[in-house]
Amino acid sequence: MTMDETARTAARHLLLPTPDEMGRIDAAAARHVPVAVLMENAGRAVARAIRRHMRPCRVLVLCGPGNNGGDGYVTARRLAEEGWPVSVAEMAPPHPGGDAAAAAALWQGPVVAFTPENAARFDLVVDAVFGAGLSRDIAPDVADVLKAAPRLVAIDMPTGVDGATGAVRGYAPQVEMTVTFCRLKPGHLLLPGHTLCGRTVLADIGIGEDAVASVPIRTWHNAPGLWRTPACGPTSYKYSRGVVSICGGREMPGAARLSAAGARAAGAGLVRLAAGDGAEVYRMTAPPGLIVDSGALDDLLRDTRRHVWVCGPGLSVDEVAATFPALVHAGRDVIADAGAFTMAAGQPDRLKGAAIITPHIGEFSRVFGRPGPDRVAAARQAAARTGAVTVMKGPDTIIASPDGRVAINSHATPMLGTAGSGDTLTGIIAAMLAAGMPRWDAACAGVWMHGDAALHAGEWPVAEDFDRHLGAARARAEAEVKKVFG
Repeated sequence: MTMDETARTAARHLLLPTPDEMGRIDAAAARHVPVAVLMENAGRAVARAIRRHMRPCRVLVLCGPGNNGGDGYVTARRLAEEGWPVSVAEMAPPHPGGDAAAAAALWQGPVVAFTPENAARFDLVVDAVFGAGLSRDIAPDVADVLKAAPRLVAIDMPTGVDGATGAVRGYAPQVEMTVTFCRLKPGHLLLPGHTLCGRTVLADIGIGEDAVASVPIRTWHNAPGLWRTPACGPTSYKYSRGVVSICGGREMPGAARLSAAGARAAGAGLVRLAAGDGAEVYRMTAPPGLIVDSGALDDLLRDTRRHVWVCGPGLSVDEVAATFPALVHAGRDVIADAGAFTMAAGQPDRLKGAAIITPHIGEFSRVFGRPGPDRVAAARQAAARTGAVTVMKGPDTIIASPDGRVAINSHATPMLGTAGSGDTLTGIIAAMLAAGMPRWDAACAGVWMHGDAALHAGEWPVAEDFDRHLGAARARAEAEVKKVFG
């Protein structure tokens, strides 16, 4: 189940290079394809996307001094050649002798001042000012020009959005469409950048796969093909499909039941609730296929087939403190959630020994402190400190492995923001882990399937609705994997 070299090659389309990594890819590509050719291809791709998605109108292209601006000059020329009325406004002239300067020299159309008044006069403004590699807040005069534009298309990234983090550097406009090249960047998927980018178009401009492979990249777009769910074949049975055990609390039994429903619907062979002296509360409402155990935890841990445990949903601090250390000491794979983060507030080392932790941003902040604008770096640091795969839940969920790998999930819906949704997710991840998937793969698969189920659960679903769509979500994931691997 680990990502061998064949799998890595198949999933290379899911890589998310940071702007710095993309710069190294560009440099590697330039050894085989001149930058001027790549720039020409980029401008042609932007012009093609604009023509495909928009009607002819008066266009102003805002050009910065770097290669992003060079792409803008080519875009202007290509649109003008198709009969569109186009003007250019230079924020600053290109660096002399560079490829952007050569592209600018080929522009023979109107050039107007870089002012808000001019931006407001055109029907469409193309933002080719800075692109994804911005490393500082944009100047107020640049922000004023962007604010005045009635409609915007961005080349590579809306000016002001950090391509590595999705954070806004001072100001960033809302654009209708962003055209980027070779690979998406983290900022295209991370909020608020994801929303500000509008429709994102990924264009092939001739950068070879050998150039991409030459740069080590540790960030991925979460999707089937990055991982493979375990096959269920003729010889599969309940124990080979995996046993999931869930610690049940006395006061909030609904959370553990939601987690159990998620695990069962995602394909676990057997799901058991460890409820202790609260077992009768669970047995009164438990579905027929769910086993409720009333025995002491030490006795339950003698069953070595029960190696995956969920600890936290619906548990009080005292209940977590009594169960989590025992599970870790017994060498079990523990998914820690909910009450576990109250137990570990301000003390992240108390989570050491967990296999996977699944905090939402509030729980993450409670344990590790506020993550700041670079949430990918914060998730990596949390994973490295605890030794646990860290699932930072949100509309752009981040899955970080202690070895530095990160996946960013965009396959979801705001409808997941409902009580109990996270409990369902822990059960799904537990089912994947119990079936034999490696920890990071299991977390990535669980997050994707959770989002897919919610996308198909109809309007305004509640958490109890999601598990009914998990079987179809897993089938869709397996179908997508076949497309990648054949």
